[in-house]
Amino acid sequence: MIKEILMHYERIQEKIQTLPLNELLLSPDEETQLRSKKIDQLIESETALLDFKTGNRIKDEFYKWGPLCQLMEDEEITEILVNGPTNIWFEKRGCLQQHQDSFLSELSYRNCIERLSQAAKCYITVEHPSADSSFGDFRLSLIGADLTQSHPHLSLRRHPRNPWTFEKLQAQSWCSEADLLFFRQLIAHRKNFLVVGSTGSGKTSVLNSLLNLLPENERVVVIEDTSEIALSNSASMKLLTREDPQGILPSIDQTLLVKRSLRLRPDRLVMGEVRGAEAKDFLMALATGHAGSFGTLHAQDAAQALIRLEMLIQMGAPQWNLTAIRRLIQLSLDYILVVGREPSGLRVFKGAYRLCSLEDHGFLVELTNSIESEKILEHS
Repeated sequence: MIKEILMHYERIQEKIQTLPLNELLLSPDEETQLRSKKIDQLIESETALLDFKTGNRIKDEFYKWGPLCQLMEDEEITEILVNGPTNIWFEKRGCLQQHQDSFLSELSYRNCIERLSQAAKCYITVEHPSADSSFGDFRLSLIGADLTQSHPHLSLRRHPRNPWTFEKLQAQSWCSEADLLFFRQLIAHRKNFLVVGSTGSGKTSVLNSLLNLLPENERVVVIEDTSEIALSNSASMKLLTREDPQGILPSIDQTLLVKRSLRLRPDRLVMGEVRGAEAKDFLMALATGHAGSFGTLHAQDAAQALIRLEMLIQMGAPQWNLTAIRRLIQLSLDYILVVGREPSGLRVFKGAYRLCSLEDHGFLVELTNSIESEKILEHS
């Protein structure tokens, strides 16, 4: 099937190259418009001779996203990874698979990258060879050829159309009924916590589920790099960072947004991902009255999360010593929730860790099981 499509595509490309422009005295703009019109007419006439599926596939190559269209339409596919025109992968039901289709030429691949960039306003340049943005139902990441030393690479991660709930996660054996009770208690008792896990472990899905547990009359300010988290009610709001690859507009990072959020009367703060110097300002806000706040952090387990958090805080406060950094964590954070993914692709809740005390050697954390969770919260 791919060979047949490729044959028709190459025939159309050959005809495009030999299209005549009979009109004289055309301006450059008029010549471009005329050529574009003739190309459209040629593609339409050539694909009309083919069966519906083959014709549409070729039109997708010229006008849309080529072999990615089929993947984008499948809502069970959560991530699309493109390493080049003939090297396309996707994640479906937690398992990574290679796509059997591919772009039909290097040119069509480059054109698709350009169309995606324009549609998402996500441009890569020599000075800024990588960029991130939202594109429809996806989070788009582009990496230029300068960094990959081959083709531009892109990834598309799907935003859930219907926000996750813990009932959905429980139905997929992600957590137990006792775990769900524990999460409700965390929210009701306004505990501060981080959801930690590796890439693709479902941290954002858990955040969306937690937001569904919040009271309707509480105002949440969500801070993100790209829009992935669904607001829990109409009283809540979202702040997004800004990075202009053209260098025309000033950048707005999460550190600045945390400071701005404190003037917006938040009942809770939610950080899409703690990844830099904003960790210091975020935890300072939690330690000074914004109880019941939470966010995510990339880490494999609770111990690694605490080490990473110390490093990130130091980025925002290089003059602080380790004692001061750990004291801030102790004052601001109550729990660390660890999520993960099994080799089968199944996402699971691995456990909740309570920060019990700060000792000379570091933090003492306790794995909190679902039987003890309610008692711990009631006596904390």
